[in-house]
Formats: sequence, C-alpha cells, structure tokens
Amino acid sequence: MYLSFYQLDKKPFEITTDPQFLWLSEKHKESLAMLQYGILENKGCLLLTGDVGTGKTTLIHALQQTLGNDVIMATVHDPHLAKMDFFNHLANTFKMNRRFNSKGYFITHFSEFLNSAFIKNKKVLLIIDEAQRATPVVLEELRHLSNLEKHYTKLINIFFVGQNEFISMIKGPEFRALRQRIAVSYHMGPLTRKETGEYIRHRLRVAGTKQVVFNSEAIDEIHKFGRGYPRLINIVCDMALVNGFVDEAKVITARTIMECTENLRIHSEFDTVDETQPST
Repeated sequence: MYLSFYQLDKKPFEITTDPQFLWLSEKHKESLAMLQYGILENKGCLLLTGDVGTGKTTLIHALQQTLGNDVIMATVHDPHLAKMDFFNHLANTFKMNRRFNSKGYFITHFSEFLNSAFIKNKKVLLIIDEAQRATPVVLEELRHLSNLEKHYTKLINIFFVGQNEFISMIKGPEFRALRQRIAVSYHMGPLTRKETGEYIRHRLRVAGTKQVVFNSEAIDEIHKFGRGYPRLINIVCDMALVNGFVDEAKVITARTIMECTENLRIHSEFDTVDETQPST
C-alpha cells in the first residue's frame, strides 16, 4: 500500500521475526556474546529473561545463526507438559525416531544420543522457550538432564528463555538446585531513545530506503508510546506509514504518531505490554 510512496522494497515493520532485519543493540551484542561463550564452553544451564516484546526471539535466532553445524540444536516452544509427554517431545525434537513409555527407557537412549554427539565432537543445545510455562516436574527433569557428563564435560547445554516471572518462579526453595546450575544468565531490558531511533533507521535501510521517513520528534513519540519494546515500535511505525501515505506526507511527524497512538490506546492491550502473546 505505501511501499512505492516511501521508496521501499518491502514492509519494514512486520511483527514477525525476519532475520533480514536483524539489528543488535549493544545490550543484544553483550548478551549474545555471553550465550555463545556459555554454549561453546559447555557451561550447562543458561538463562535469558526479559519482558514480552524486548527481542528474546530475535536474539535466539541470531544465536542459532552463529553456532554452525558442530552444535545440535532443538527447541521446545511450550514446556507445559506432563513428564512422559515432555520426554517424547524431546526425543522427537532431537529426531531420535523413538517413542518411550518409561523414564528409564528414555534416559538410556537419550544418554546414548548425547554420548554419540560427544564422540563426534558435537555440542548439544536444548532451548526451552517460554520457560515460565514449564511445570515443576519438567524443570526437575531438566535439572537431572543437566547432570549428564562425560570426562568432566557437560553433554547437554540447556538454554532457558523466559519472561520476567520465570525469575520469581525459580527463586522458590524447591528450585534451589536448578538455580545453582545456571552458569550464564542475562536479562534484556527495553531499548533506549537513542536505540529506538537506530532500530527504526536500520529497518528502513534494509527495506530499501535511506530517506528520512520519521523525523526526530516522531521518534520521540514512538519511544514514548513503545517504551523501547521492539514489537510496539513496529506496530506504531507500520500504522504511521499507512497514515502518512493517506495524508501524502513524505516525512512522518510527531502529530501523525500521536494520532496513531491515540487510536492504538483505544484497545486496552496497548496500555501495557500484552503478556499473553508470544515473545519476540
């Protein structure tokens, strides 16, 4: 609708994760380096937390792109499972081509899988996304899996990715042993005003234009509304481009952003970050 008007090749502010638009702030780069270190050095359990929309999924994708073929990766997107369902889901995710009806049977074959990877000099990474949804039973089983070692080397790295409540969740006394196994952790906060401007300009460049589309005052209003959350920034920027096209405004101003944010605030879910939606 607005692409040719703003000299764009593609829509710059889709809310789905597209690796072409990857932009890493300094905090993203710092957390990425720490997570890479934790995996390559077989530190065992890693933790990444952050509010909804702060870019956790973007960071996971960036991490996956850097690890290469010597890391066997699998992701559990929803760990809210019963014990045997979790074991079978894990086996399926790692392409073990087996179905298990007992924990002992699973552990025997999963240990063989991990030992085979170790012999081939491959690291194994299990990403537990939406970790705050994991049941206590699943978290306890993950703790046991993190104990699997060979020649003093961890056979599996478990990467917990969760919303802020996961931190409070594992502070309970029943998770003390799990907490002690987390060797690398990082908490992601929202973007600063400066980072919001850099983020917007980066996405516009990737989409095909070097023109100034949002003036400085507009970016101030975007940051004020989005509070540094990339998902909310994308939503208001996309709406602003539509409105700007309708008004034939080559440069988006603060007035256009305020009109957009007023419309968005009609829906209560934009008053706060919606924690029912998948993280990005």
